Amino acid sequence: MITKITGTLERIDTRSNSVELAVGPVVHEVLVPELTRRSLQQKLGQPVTLYTLEFLEGTPGRGNLVPRIVGFLSEVEREFFDLICEVDGVGVRKALRAIVRPVGEIATAIDEQDAKQLATLPGIGAATAERMIAKLRRRMPKFALLVGRDAPGEAGVAGDVLSETFEVLRSLGHSDSDARRLVDALRAEKKKPKDVQEALEAIYRQMHKPR
Repeated sequence: MITKITGTLERIDTRSNSVELAVGPVVHEVLVPELTRRSLQQKLGQPVTLYTLEFLEGTPGRGNLVPRIVGFLSEVEREFFDLICEVDGVGVRKALRAIVRPVGEIATAIDEQDAKQLATLPGIGAATAERMIAKLRRRMPKFALLVGRDAPGEAGVAGDVLSETFEVLRSLGHSDSDARRLVDALRAEKKKPKDVQEALEAIYRQMHKPR
């Protein structure tokens, strides 16, 4: 399975939301969400790295399955997309059309059960928005903390929960100073998180606490 492609961005097709990456003599067509396409618009002719998923498109019974590659600017965005595809009634193509706004914004809408906001995404009606909330809400705090579009995707190895949380925050696009501030606030709490997921949920709750 191809999980990452680095190559020269040769072409962007706005009609199909796909790009072509030249890797040596081979040119790969990669489908991308609208959000990713807009970010790549100014990078024609430049080296680009996309974190990828593969799927088969077509009708199995007719034997016309075509392998496709979907690409994202970070591993976190790829993980979020994979979760969206788990929702009943949301396939790869619909998920690609839907991601027109930053992942952190969509994740926050899911976490806050804002079905009305989700229903404004292309291809996501009221019923699908409710299914997204029901299936994904408890898994959104990590993605709701996502800042920016092309944050690096890997979060380094850490020796304890707080230092690993710091690295994850950086991978989500937070600056060193902002990540350190959030972790220091968590360190001051009496109840210490037992793992990174619990730490991220605590940070998310703190950020959204009424002032």
